[in-house]
Amino acid sequence: MGWARHQIRLLLCAVQFLTRVPTPNLSTFEPDWITRSARYFPLVGQGVGLVSALVLIGAERVWGGAVAAVLAIAVGLLITGAFHEDGLADTADGLGGGQTPARRLEIMKDSRVGTYGVCALGLILATKGAVLTSTPVLTAAVALLAAHGLGRAAAVVAMRATPYAPQGEAGKWKPVPQGVRPGEVLAALLFAAWPLAFLPPGAALAGVAGGALLAILMAALAKRLIGGHTGDVLGAIEQVFELGFLLGVAALA
Repeated sequence: MGWARHQIRLLLCAVQFLTRVPTPNLSTFEPDWITRSARYFPLVGQGVGLVSALVLIGAERVWGGAVAAVLAIAVGLLITGAFHEDGLADTADGLGGGQTPARRLEIMKDSRVGTYGVCALGLILATKGAVLTSTPVLTAAVALLAAHGLGRAAAVVAMRATPYAPQGEAGKWKPVPQGVRPGEVLAALLFAAWPLAFLPPGAALAGVAGGALLAILMAALAKRLIGGHTGDVLGAIEQVFELGFLLGVAALA
């Protein structure tokens, strides 16, 4: 019973960290709970994706594909407070605008959004909208559900696979000494995988391949330019995985 109660606390911690959804206050809190709750990040993402998918299906019947796609993306932004999108914009500004690792991290700390951030955010959101519009609505809805969960899982993998950037204070997440454990990464991947069963096998495979490719490229770029990941980089990894996944699914749907 104590183990189950603790898992519920970790799930609530993940919801509080990743979204603006009201949750009961935690009576106690330990510094490593955010890291320990990473196993549940995909489940939180799937909750966001489910609401977005339902909005997409409902709005498509009333207004058609383009408006439905915009509303589905918008509701996801509202639920999360544009949490990962903020990380994407900060990462684009930092990696694109700085000449040294220290300067790149300094730019990422700045709350203002620069040209690189605006362009990256605008292009990714516009491409997501175009992909959702061009994909059959039920397939697009399942793809949204899957993309939100798998994108969070990709960030959890990056937390384990890449080092925390030197002097990295740019993000909202700070690591703990032991980091994300292998079992927690495995749990996150298992939680993230189940929606793939509702997509055509070829489309699911293409989506995972496309998302993984963009996530790996983003992680490798961050490691080369700043020495690893920060919270903002994890947000960027989540976003580019979503984009690659939706593009892959749409290509074979």
